[in-house]
Amino acid sequence: MQKIKVGISSCLMGAAVRYDGGHKRSSLCLDELGAHFDFVPDCPELGAGLGVPRPPVRLVGDPAAPRALGVVDASLDVTDALQGYAAQRLPALGDLCGYVFVRNSPSCGLHRVKVHADAGQPPRERGRGLFAAAFTAAYPDVPVEEEGRLRDPVLRDSFLTRVLVLHGWRQLCASELTRERLEDFHARCALLLQARNGKEENDPLARLLENGAGSDPQALGQCYFDALLRHLQRGATRSGHMAVLRHWQTQLAPRLEPAEREDFAERIACYGRGRAPLALPLAALRRFAVRQAVPALMDQLYLRLAAHECVSNRITA
Repeated sequence: MQKIKVGISSCLMGAAVRYDGGHKRSSLCLDELGAHFDFVPDCPELGAGLGVPRPPVRLVGDPAAPRALGVVDASLDVTDALQGYAAQRLPALGDLCGYVFVRNSPSCGLHRVKVHADAGQPPRERGRGLFAAAFTAAYPDVPVEEEGRLRDPVLRDSFLTRVLVLHGWRQLCASELTRERLEDFHARCALLLQARNGKEENDPLARLLENGAGSDPQALGQCYFDALLRHLQRGATRSGHMAVLRHWQTQLAPRLEPAEREDFAERIACYGRGRAPLALPLAALRRFAVRQAVPALMDQLYLRLAAHECVSNRITA
């Protein structure tokens, strides 16, 4: 499958670009996610010309508009350099379908970065790194996450799902957007939504498309995609995934050999008990869908999670 372009903080790729000449190499990103994503690394501090090694900086002042000042020498102010780099660099990143940031960085921290009060007082507020803030403001629809949080299966599932959906949406929008193509895209997202809603009925997005009959496809498409992202932000639950898996376990049972039915049932049970990742039953479901040529399954974006789910398929004891 085509690799999806995702931005990433350079230090997570093992590049020695941190202020002390070190890195924060992530095996999760390099050895697992990297098999499926075409990572685009960036270090705003290096890009802004601050060099390696360099004096450490921290965020100071108003959490909504902090300054990046030196830790040792508070007269060192690199705010303008970082913001200038962001303004110059961001237009080239418009084709990214996601971004993985590094935790606690004054440039690339995404969540709860310490913002110190003036005059050397201890941090009282939390904010966002300057480059991360500029990126999320410029591309609010692009999924973003911190590397450490991707080790949480629920957060990883949510991030991967939104990356896949954005990639699929951009492919859809690359040619003329029609109501029929919108409905087809929604059908491809059906299992992703079912894993969040718990059932196929009660689908507000389908109702949105029905109520938008006769509307301009471009306007309806943007309204639909905004609503889709809001739904996917919630993240799927284990019970939601189990509902999808058990439904297709029943549907496929007559087509499978006894040993295959038993193996599929065991994979689903192990996932349901928390002993195996979602990738384990999804890989089997995807294989059956292709072999049996099941139209309702073959084009589902949900099944691409089997390829992108980035943890071992080993069943744990």
